[in-house]
Amino acid sequence: MRPTKIPVFFSTLPGVCMSFRAPKGTDDVLPPESRRWRELLRSWDLLAEQYGYAYVATPIFEATDLFARGVGEATEVVEKQMYSFRDKGGRHLTLRPEVTASVLRAYIQGGLSGEFKGAYSGPCFRYERPQEGRRRQFWQLGVEYLGAPDAEADLEVIELGYRYLLDCGLGDVVVHVNSIGDAPDRVAYHALLSGWLDERSHLLSKDAVRRIHTNPLRVLDSKADREVVADAPVPLDYLEGETAAHHDQLIAGLQERGIAHRHAPRLVRGLDYYNRTVFEYIPPSYAAAHNAVGGGGRYDGLSRLLGGGDLPGVGLALGLDRILSAAGQSPPARALDVFLVVADQERRSLAHAFARRLRAAGVRCDLVAGRRSVKAQFRAANRRDAALAVVIGAEWDRGMVTAKDLSSGDERTIPAGEVAAWVIGGPEGGR
Repeated sequence: MRPTKIPVFFSTLPGVCMSFRAPKGTDDVLPPESRRWRELLRSWDLLAEQYGYAYVATPIFEATDLFARGVGEATEVVEKQMYSFRDKGGRHLTLRPEVTASVLRAYIQGGLSGEFKGAYSGPCFRYERPQEGRRRQFWQLGVEYLGAPDAEADLEVIELGYRYLLDCGLGDVVVHVNSIGDAPDRVAYHALLSGWLDERSHLLSKDAVRRIHTNPLRVLDSKADREVVADAPVPLDYLEGETAAHHDQLIAGLQERGIAHRHAPRLVRGLDYYNRTVFEYIPPSYAAAHNAVGGGGRYDGLSRLLGGGDLPGVGLALGLDRILSAAGQSPPARALDVFLVVADQERRSLAHAFARRLRAAGVRCDLVAGRRSVKAQFRAANRRDAALAVVIGAEWDRGMVTAKDLSSGDERTIPAGEVAAWVIGGPEGGR
């Protein structure tokens, strides 16, 4: 059998080369924007660690059935948005559209038990119509708190996301919160809602009509049917006993912690695995078609759906792309603390040794490769967006260097051994 050849397409015109572009709905992240990305990713890692969440990494692709079961076959994500394919072994695989199901799968496969707190960040994929806030490849940050059934776990997760968004500059963010109850609460409610929707089916969109008897909750947050469902019965009115008490504790906790929130009676989120608490983070000033920058909820039944035992869980996911858009243009930190300018080329080996010392002290430092004029090196320092240029010249023999602030143009001569402290601490022990 001959091996399958992969077709190669190229221009037949002499001297003409193909021009490649990123796939539709994806974005390149380049400096200086990439520096802001890295700042926010570092902040996320640090904050998650402060709350006790350990880093988790799962595959970018999983078995298609993992998402069909976990997310729900009647959801828009599974029906229309998944990037699915067969691999060379005939297995059905899907680029992950979300991460929660993957974390649960990893927990179960790893034989873990008891409480578990995991944090992650990475790309997800959904085939959507590209627009502001909706990309086909997007970057998610999230946490999953497993094994804790109490409303305190919901509160911690919501608080973590809220605090992170404030740190990102979204000072006007409001948490929209709702409860969709447990499965027993929803049996009677689903029947009631389906009947209510049936009576108005002639007014609903085709997608809404199709979901009346398979996933009626999804009709509540359909933008196309917003006016029709404005008076529909809502889940919160049908909560009982422990489920109602859980929601009351959540609301009391949000008030106690000073978290800006509002009740959103038709918020149900787009994934089938949720029960009880659902929430979204909404910055009122963010004008994208879908103005939530993240959200989450409780999913106590997901583990059993994926082949594990009973395991309560609650989590959140934030869209880094949306956060950056909602926060607006804020200047990122300088790319480098110090750029070394070698005025005397005979001292290049000394300059490289000095760079290694500064880097070991935690200073972001660089210099050009090869011999360049001092003027060219200063141009390179500006292009690299360095905060400070440190000139290594004749004064090096006295243990001194000239430091120039590339924003203000101010210069001073300082001991070479104090550069790291000067950069990190300010003029009194630094700059």
